[in-house]
Amino acid sequence: MIKEYSAEVLAAQPIGAWSSEASRRVVGALRAALAVEDLTQPHWWTLNHVAGKPGEWTRQALVERLARYDDLGIDFDEVFDDLLARGWMTERDGRLTLTEAGEAGRVRARERNARVHERMHEGVDTADFVTTINVLRRMVANLGGDGNLPD
Repeated sequence: MIKEYSAEVLAAQPIGAWSSEASRRVVGALRAALAVEDLTQPHWWTLNHVAGKPGEWTRQALVERLARYDDLGIDFDEVFDDLLARGWMTERDGRLTLTEAGEAGRVRARERNARVHERMHEGVDTADFVTTINVLRRMVANLGGDGNLPD
């Protein structure tokens, strides 16, 4: 059971420490869920982007789009080549498209990620979650980052 604290005590907490801990926990849980499918987050990002715009993404355009999320120094060409070798993606005329197997894998991974999100949201009211996201967005913008949602 999570302990309750006064607003005064909570307002004095270090947001950096708590947001970092939350990030480590969320990312760790998502990475563990994806690992069951032998996927990494860059695999997941690739599958979703290619599924959203079949036959439109080139390697270079997708690397430019995904690099902002990478915190591990990922070689995206290795990720793309892995998905091609698995038969989950094809590349024709420099354009990427998911295969039926790739879409099936993406759906399985999405279901695993959804279970992580359900666990993360347990006991958290939707309005509180929205407020938290908006507060974090504002803090990012206040410190010179982009507080807008990704396109």
